[in-house]
Amino acid sequence: TTPMSVVGKPHPRLEGRETVTGRARFASDVRLPGQLYARVLRSPYPHARIASINTSKAEVAPGVHAVISVLNVPDMPWFEDGRLFDWTVRYIGDEVAAVAAESEEQAEDALHLIEVTYDPLPFVMTAEAALADGAPQVHPEGNLAGEVQEYERGNVDAGFRQADVIVERTFTTQAAIHNALEAHGCTASWEGDHLTLWSSTQAVWVVREQVAEKLGLPQHRVRVIKQHMGGGFGAKQIPWKPDVLASLLSRESGRPVQLILDRRSENLASGNRNPTRQMVRIGAKRDGTLTAIEAIITQEVGAYRTGGEASNVSGTYKSLYRCPNVHTKQTAVYINTGPAVAFRAPGYVEAAFALEQVMDELAHRLELDPIAFRERNYVDHDQESGKPYSLPEGLQLSYDQVAPALAEMRQERNHGDGMTRRGVGFAAHDWMGGHGDPPGYAQVELNSDGTANVITGTQDIGSGTRTGLAQVAAEELGLPMEAVALQLGDTAVGPYSPVSSGSATQATIGPAIRAAAVDLKRQILEVAAALLETRAERLSIEDGQVLVDGKRPGEVSVAEVAGKIAPHMLRAEGARSPNPDELVIRTFGAQCAAIEVDTETGEVTVQRVVTAHDCGRIVNPTLVDSQIIGGIVQGVGFALTEERITDDARGYVLNPNLENYHVPTVKDIPIIEHRQIGVPDSKANSTGAKGIGEPPLIPTAPAIANALYDAIGVRIHEAPLTRQRVLAALAEQDTTGEGTR
Repeated sequence: TTPMSVVGKPHPRLEGRETVTGRARFASDVRLPGQLYARVLRSPYPHARIASINTSKAEVAPGVHAVISVLNVPDMPWFEDGRLFDWTVRYIGDEVAAVAAESEEQAEDALHLIEVTYDPLPFVMTAEAALADGAPQVHPEGNLAGEVQEYERGNVDAGFRQADVIVERTFTTQAAIHNALEAHGCTASWEGDHLTLWSSTQAVWVVREQVAEKLGLPQHRVRVIKQHMGGGFGAKQIPWKPDVLASLLSRESGRPVQLILDRRSENLASGNRNPTRQMVRIGAKRDGTLTAIEAIITQEVGAYRTGGEASNVSGTYKSLYRCPNVHTKQTAVYINTGPAVAFRAPGYVEAAFALEQVMDELAHRLELDPIAFRERNYVDHDQESGKPYSLPEGLQLSYDQVAPALAEMRQERNHGDGMTRRGVGFAAHDWMGGHGDPPGYAQVELNSDGTANVITGTQDIGSGTRTGLAQVAAEELGLPMEAVALQLGDTAVGPYSPVSSGSATQATIGPAIRAAAVDLKRQILEVAAALLETRAERLSIEDGQVLVDGKRPGEVSVAEVAGKIAPHMLRAEGARSPNPDELVIRTFGAQCAAIEVDTETGEVTVQRVVTAHDCGRIVNPTLVDSQIIGGIVQGVGFALTEERITDDARGYVLNPNLENYHVPTVKDIPIIEHRQIGVPDSKANSTGAKGIGEPPLIPTAPAIANALYDAIGVRIHEAPLTRQRVLAALAEQDTTGEGTR
């Protein structure tokens, strides 16, 4: 294999200086002449019918230029089962009206002048309540959100009869809120019949398409720009109402309008990880061979289906471990809360919390090492389709990296006594994403000074996409990184790219850029061959110099070649080819955690996490480490502190803020060691790289939960593992002697 000079090497983020100096332009940084600011009036009831609405006082309030509501906006479908504005509101925070004024304060004041009369309706706040006989109906069609999804292979009843040991447990996972640093929102501006949106989104092309559709515009009249974004974590992979509300207010007022949600609105109305209840039963023979897996899953999707939930909780039960007899049933239920949306590895995070705890319990019951038990049930192909994995050794490579750390943690572990106890836990995962979502396109141009422009319509959602993609171009062209400029995030400039979700961007656009760079390099070498009076096949490029047979006779540079063809420009286009039909591309990982438990306060402190992930070729190790750290930190929050709390009797969310919704701080972050694998998955795509954005989050909570059991002999089946739950479980253990809860 030819050694690489750019790919695989650390490189600072191309946008790093802009970001740390405050020059990076986010959606909320846009300032246009005459710009107005918008605020949204939201329902104070979890379920109600609007009897009347009067906006006349708000319309004449100081500074107000536009007011929109169900009274003056055409009936517009939104989500899969809602409207932009509706005469029925279905959760506290549902949109009722919007105001654009010359300042945020004036817009906020005007909201209080809108007179709305509500007729409250009965509501449900949990799946259990929604599925009860005679339950209030969130929608006229009922409380089932789509069809029940059921899967079966083999015969689970026969599989359980073959089992020597069966573990059956019920787990619940919480509603978690994304809480990205930058809230949802946009700035909208019309020039004639053309609309420009500066939107905080993971999907500039999807926003363009859907906003155009909602407003009855041809797509070429809508331009969407997103240069920088302060996090999305899946919540921004779909268009949200602010994109259209700001556009309507801008058209109504004739001025640009900025609508950025405040934190309360963000946490009520812009998505959450859906809560789940999972009844899990797994059987195994005495030698550790799994005989049957069953998971009956209920998930709460909120009041509406956004189309971006993608919460396949049943997925990992079907795929992670070899088992001939599997049955899953997944039921989605409406409740009167804000809508759920994808949250970094949706479904797999929730399922891993349950599946990996049951696997750990089985390992204890069978007196098997947790990794050896999983290796005994290793699978090298997709059990649903029967197709092989593109890198079947990916999970084994992860085990091999983490196993020594797990052994080391165990050896160093002192269980402690008195108040403080210590434990070590292990968890594994697979992930359905990371394979890329073609089609995706790119252009590469050679300038007359030998530098190159790389142009693509994708978006950098904070993960360092600019840098990783530029490294692919620089490597293939034989140019130093400083000679490559990458443009993205603008539907008027770059060619089409899909949504940045499912850990897909590097694996989708990287191969497209490489294809374009291959073609451009061919053109450069053809011109250079004429200059050097030799065959192009003898030539190559290294660090901007054209080599003959790998040597540098005469030091002919790419810049000289480019100068010879000026003012003409060499240009090439590339596309990501479809994923291979004969293979299944997945990513895998393994993780171990060391924790400390204060048995007097119930506090769990994560001290160290060691992790390894199959993400294909590592293009930039610094960026990969950054994603690993971010995912694990979010996993610590999911495991220990993050939880939307509701008053089910009144329908309120009690903590829609960052004061009472506890995300991890720097004091909560453990030592994180990423043991890189970096084996290229050459069958997946031409760069060999897969995604890493979501996997680190998946095994974090179950590894911590398994470490908790190791520390205090109590297994908690409810996430998060709060102090109250730890103390309650310890008290129950003291009373009953039971080691699970």
